[in-house]
Amino acid sequence: MKNTFKSTKKGILMVALLATFIGFAKDSNSLIKKGARETALVLENVKVGNLLTIKDNYGIILYKEAIKIKGIYTKGFDLTELPNGEYVFELEKDLEINTIPFTVANSVVSFDKTAETTTYKPYVKQENGLVYVTKFNPELKETTINVYALEGTEATLRFSEEITNSQTIEKVFKLRKGNYKIEISSENNEHTVFINN
Repeated sequence: MKNTFKSTKKGILMVALLATFIGFAKDSNSLIKKGARETALVLENVKVGNLLTIKDNYGIILYKEAIKIKGIYTKGFDLTELPNGEYVFELEKDLEINTIPFTVANSVVSFDKTAETTTYKPYVKQENGLVYVTKFNPELKETTINVYALEGTEATLRFSEEITNSQTIEKVFKLRKGNYKIEISSENNEHTVFINN
């Protein structure tokens, strides 16, 4: 009888905890304060291999973790020990980067939900001698595409274009045999892809 009662109590506790986490996970990115020191980060729709980092205002990586689960990710962080300043959680997915900025001031951590951003990464595909470059650009940010031919240690610019006022960027390149570097930059984000043709 005692074992049944203990098992029932454990079961009720597990259901309560699960219901709490599911309730918090309704937003795509939710931050929950736990106690005075620990912050729980809850992220929905993560995949194995997504990369979670904490960076300071200078872009220096303070924490890095490859996600090992699919679905909902939850982890507690003690951010109060960080020096005063501005920081960001960054979740890098296949084609997007989600950022959650936060500030530490005298061991007090604060988040601004309105400052969260999503940046879309370009997709580069090589097929039948053609190279396809696509990028979703909902905020119409100016984007530059540079294609360099690589010969030994030399890089020669073969193509350059600045694209403005375009929500969807789609380019196709027919490249001769050789090695190439394609740089796609928009604001402070730059993506580099190497092509062996």
